[in-house]
Amino acid sequence: MTTLAIPKLITAEEFAMMPDCDDARLELVNGEVIELPPSPMPSHGMSQFNAGMALGVFAFPRRLGVVFTEAGFLISRNPDTVRIPDVAFVSADKLPGERPPDGYFPFAPDIAVEVMTRSDSPSAARARARMWLDAGSSLVWLMFTASRTVEVYRPNGEVETLGEDDILDAAPVLDGFSAKVSEFFDFYGLYG
Repeated sequence: MTTLAIPKLITAEEFAMMPDCDDARLELVNGEVIELPPSPMPSHGMSQFNAGMALGVFAFPRRLGVVFTEAGFLISRNPDTVRIPDVAFVSADKLPGERPPDGYFPFAPDIAVEVMTRSDSPSAARARARMWLDAGSSLVWLMFTASRTVEVYRPNGEVETLGEDDILDAAPVLDGFSAKVSEFFDFYGLYG
C-alpha cells in the first residue's frame, strides 16, 4: 500500500509570512505556492518600467490613483490566491488611505499589465489575462517584447492586438491616457 503525500494548502496570511527565497519569484495559487521563472531579461524590466512610468506620469498629478510594480493582490479566498502583476494601477477610490495596506490588496487592480518575453507561453499569458478580468480588473495589457505588440483585454470579452505603430489607451479606466505602443519597448520609451 502506498501513501500519497498531499500538500497542505496555505492561506494568504501564511504566504505573506514566508521568508524571502533569494531570487525565487513566488505566487500563491489556490492555496499552493508556485515558483515563477527566474528574474526576467532586460527587455522585460525596461517594458515594465516604461508601462509603470507612463501610467504614473498620467495618473499621479491628477490624483487618479497609484501605480505599483510587483505588488500582491489577494484575488480569491478558500483556497487563497495571491497574484503579482508586473505593473498595476489602483484607482484612488479603492485606496485604503494614504499608505499601502500591511498585507495584500484584497481585490484585483483596475489595470493589470503583464510583460511577456520569449520564454513565456502565450497561452498561459492569455489565461492570466482572463484570470485578472475574472477577478475584477477593468483592463489588462499583455505586452509581448519579442513581437513588440500589446494585447488589450476588456471585461466584455473584447481582445485587441496593437502593433508598435498603434496607439494604446487606457479607457475607460484612465480616460485621456494614450501612448504609441513602440514607446513601451524602446530604451528611452516615452521620453526618447
